[in-house]
Amino acid sequence: MNDFLARQHLFLPGVWLDGVTLVMLTLVGFIGLVILRFSKAYLHGDPGRPRYLRWLLATLTAVMVLVLSSNLLVLALAWMAASLALHQLLTFYADRTQALVAAHKKFLVSRVADLCMLGALALIGAQVGSLELADLHAWAEATPSLPAAMHGATVLLVLGVSLKSAQLPFHGWLLQVMEAPTPVSALLHAGVVNIGGFLMIRLAPLLVKAELAQTLLVLIGTTTAVVAALVMTTRVSVKVALAWSTCAQMGFMLVQCGLGAYSLALLHLVAHSLYKAHAFLSSGSTVDQWRTRALVAKREPVGLGRWWAAAGVALLAVTAVGTVSGASPRLEPAPWALAAVMGLALTPLLVRGAGGGWRRLATVGLGALGVAALSFTWHAAFGQLLAAPLQSGEMAPRLALVIAGFGLLFVLQAVLYARPDGRLARTLYPRLFAGLYLDEVFTRLTFRLWPPRLPPRAPHGRPSPVIETLEA
Repeated sequence: MNDFLARQHLFLPGVWLDGVTLVMLTLVGFIGLVILRFSKAYLHGDPGRPRYLRWLLATLTAVMVLVLSSNLLVLALAWMAASLALHQLLTFYADRTQALVAAHKKFLVSRVADLCMLGALALIGAQVGSLELADLHAWAEATPSLPAAMHGATVLLVLGVSLKSAQLPFHGWLLQVMEAPTPVSALLHAGVVNIGGFLMIRLAPLLVKAELAQTLLVLIGTTTAVVAALVMTTRVSVKVALAWSTCAQMGFMLVQCGLGAYSLALLHLVAHSLYKAHAFLSSGSTVDQWRTRALVAKREPVGLGRWWAAAGVALLAVTAVGTVSGASPRLEPAPWALAAVMGLALTPLLVRGAGGGWRRLATVGLGALGVAALSFTWHAAFGQLLAAPLQSGEMAPRLALVIAGFGLLFVLQAVLYARPDGRLARTLYPRLFAGLYLDEVFTRLTFRLWPPRLPPRAPHGRPSPVIETLEA
């Protein structure tokens, strides 16, 4: 552990410099530059552009301070500052009621998360006597088992991260912020919402000894990922589908942290940020592509037998790649479990490839092998950047929960795709389209406790125009 701390030695007071910091700074700087350039053209001629640019730069600055900080209190304050600056961007169009409602819900959820974070820091400071990351890591390494107060601190950290990562049932605001400018959506989905995963990676030496917190991460993440992935298949709007995808991806990132696969979580964070930035900034062309595909004649549903066969082939491919790479399922069970989930995720590609002839099937099959190989390769590469301690505690229950949850997701998706007019589809589809009504319950409770300030009603007693949510 001393060697580990030596590599993280602070070159400047208050700065934590390691491989993770460099990766995150590069990521934030690159995405921030792209969004800044896009914003200048997107808001050209808008009188509010100077105000928008000020708050955008304030958000990016706060995120960079968060990434560089070696002190947990500074990190938490920077996260709050990023959230408050982002709030100004979400309410950029003050006459759009839907934007104000979504921003209000996010504001309340974020403030509860802030309280959880501050409570966790108070407990950590009382136990460790310091909020410096180096002191906390050294204390965690020297402590065989965590006291009850530190278990409470880790649970509060998990709750705070879950709230800010749009996990169910506090996810509704993420689906309804589309009334903000498109680059703001890209900044939120590609940057700010990923901070929770970064914090879990920073605190890996502490979290690997907190079994309750890890189990909570796996439970929350698996539930959100499964539900969000199912709901996403019912979306018509491209941007809303991307928002549900972000919920699912954040859930999967928490699962990776809960299983101790912090190098995979870091890889996931980088890949998700780049993908979502591109997806939102190119959402206009995505709509055109979707319309073009809609003109193509739809194929007949594929039978369940082909789904099971494709799943078997995908899992065999992942197993073969993992074996060749030398990864040991006994020493590192978490990456293998997550690789199995990836194999199930690749199954739809094989199913579609099987219906396009042998050449198409071979192309898709080779692509699946390539994705599996890249996953294990990048896992090894990012493992060199992140000197996280080995996983401790009993992992079998968490692995069983992940395999059961994502196995259920695969079975439901296969049945729904193979039998779109069946009884299960007719029963689930309306409820999934409504998001299981989770956000409606949360919104009613939120508005009852703290209603938002909305624009005044328009003349002649008519309500002010409301831009309806894009879920229709």
